[in-house]
Amino acid sequence: MHLPQKKMIELCDVGVAYDGRTALTGVNLTIDEGDFVAITGPNGGGKTTLLKVILQLIAPSTGTVTYRSRGAVVSKLKIGYLPQKNMIDSRFPITVQDVVLSGLLGTRPLMKRFDNSDTALALEMLKLVGMDSRRNSPIGALSGGQLQRTLLGRALISSPEVLVLDEPLSYIDKRFEAQLYDIIESYARHTTIILVSHEMTTISQMASRHIIVDKSLHDCKASHHYIRSECE
Repeated sequence: MHLPQKKMIELCDVGVAYDGRTALTGVNLTIDEGDFVAITGPNGGGKTTLLKVILQLIAPSTGTVTYRSRGAVVSKLKIGYLPQKNMIDSRFPITVQDVVLSGLLGTRPLMKRFDNSDTALALEMLKLVGMDSRRNSPIGALSGGQLQRTLLGRALISSPEVLVLDEPLSYIDKRFEAQLYDIIESYARHTTIILVSHEMTTISQMASRHIIVDKSLHDCKASHHYIRSECE
């Protein structure tokens, strides 16, 4: 059951250009509360740029981006973000638990220290993603799949209004894949989800909308983009 359909993120005639090169043009996109949007498209088509605009990591060259929470216009949203693993410097001296706790940094005063309730919440997230036994390990000692699960815990810990998942199946081992489906399905009941993938897989069947990005946006209704597996 989805939340009432209220506008949450609205891009109006958004364009982005880098050094004279067009990355996105004429993008009009409305994401409602409770939407589960799957985004795909060719390499270089603008998927990453679109995410950066939604995450407020870059400002559009043209057009406007509007955010709403409970129907009111706001300057930002509480967003949980699972980036691609290659965006993380695994040499940074930080533990698994500290990575997950860092997902709370945008929800609290800048200098406030983490307390026992924060640590308990982090442990809950680590158990959810199967990383509680590695809570004190440095991230440099993790496999790619373990780091991906740790970053998922970071994305979930703040109970985000919007959950952004960039290639969430990357590096995930088959043993955790089914559990990942269950986690995402559970959060989709009360969270707006934006999923980016270079190909449509089982996880994309959960989406309520499918969008193709290739410089501009195209809503896709074709069932053949959803790949169903008969394997149990």
